[in-house]
Amino acid sequence: MRWFQAGVLVLGLSVFVHAQDASKKPETSTEGQNSGAAAQGAAGQAPAASSSSSPAKGSTGVDNARYVIGPDDSLAITVWKEPSLSGTIPVRPDGMISLALVGDLSAAGRTPMQLASDITVKLKKYIQDPNVSVVVMADSSQRVFLVGEVGHVGPVPMTPGMTPLQAIASGGGLSAFANSKKIYILRNEGGKQQKIPFNYKEALKGENTQNVTLKPGDTIVVP
Repeated sequence: MRWFQAGVLVLGLSVFVHAQDASKKPETSTEGQNSGAAAQGAAGQAPAASSSSSPAKGSTGVDNARYVIGPDDSLAITVWKEPSLSGTIPVRPDGMISLALVGDLSAAGRTPMQLASDITVKLKKYIQDPNVSVVVMADSSQRVFLVGEVGHVGPVPMTPGMTPLQAIASGGGLSAFANSKKIYILRNEGGKQQKIPFNYKEALKGENTQNVTLKPGDTIVVP
């Protein structure tokens, strides 16, 4: 009888231990699944973070339909499937560019889209259905210059419709020794230099006679 009771006790303990082990296994498995799901979620998010695109390197973001090319600009000219005809081309001081097969071509005064059309017409003599794109890499022509009694002498990036007041403000303003009534603007047009007087104090008062719109390449002289 004692032997039978001992056997029943051992069997009961064995069943109890097995039940405890079984109850622990699903928790471990669930925890592993949760860890795996978290890892997969993190892995799934990585491409989204790396897929953000950045602006094209070297591009100034100018509007190709409106931007007017000027001397000293730098242009990236691409002819599809013609690497020998593609590359970065500087606009010379005379407003011209030089391209293989095309030769010298006027770029100043044209928009990038217009210039691309001009190049396309020229290349049709040598290439069937040429595909040409022009992108402004450096808009160096869109600037004016400050000299004399100003905070910072040198070139100032030009914005559309910029006035002498705005340009002087961008250059740090007038110095304590500036003669605000004798300021003038030097401008080259048609090979001739113009001298346009500008009264700083009158402009501050809103006088219409001082409504001068700057042009690329203008030099503001502050005596």
